Amino acid sequence: MSNPVTFPGDVIIPGNLRVNGSIQPAKDRDEILAIVELATYTVPWTLWRIWDAMHTNLPGTAATDDLALIGGTFATGVPSIQTLDFGGTNTTAYARAQIPLPAEYVAGQTVKLRFHAGSLTTLPDAACTLDVICYKSGEESLVSAGDICATTVQTITPLTMADVDFTITATTLSPGDLLDTRITVYGEDAGNLGVMTLCIGAVQLLCDVR
Repeated sequence: MSNPVTFPGDVIIPGNLRVNGSIQPAKDRDEILAIVELATYTVPWTLWRIWDAMHTNLPGTAATDDLALIGGTFATGVPSIQTLDFGGTNTTAYARAQIPLPAEYVAGQTVKLRFHAGSLTTLPDAACTLDVICYKSGEESLVSAGDICATTVQTITPLTMADVDFTITATTLSPGDLLDTRITVYGEDAGNLGVMTLCIGAVQLLCDVR
């Protein structure tokens, strides 16, 4: 092997740098890669379960306090999480998921949960909201000392579905951590002028990675 060449300062290469061998010594990714802010990861529908019976999948029809996983007709519709029809009354329904932080997440950096949500068919005449409670799993039988969701209840009434974000306090978070997350959807209507159903069309985890 030839002797390595030592450069006394920075090296600027106007063209491409081609490496035929290995880089020695090996470098950690945080020594090479820049942080990508708020990279998006879709949270699969199959992670969501009945909140107080985690061994049970969400039902296909919304129950008194359980959100439903609606499959949609293949090739014309897509799966979504929905409430029952609460026209003329109100509903409070839940779902729960264990959402993992990816291996490339940068410890302590920004984490958000984004829900694409709104009303279907007919606009309710009263309050419709989404709330998130989130704990860091202790990976045993306990969770973090308190709710780490820093965002309060958000409105999801509009017929034009929109993104609503919930910021997760990331001080103690690291790659691979599980976010034990429960969502609460509340809907209220008095007039009962049509089908009143709240819908979540997508859930995404946004976090800083490298």
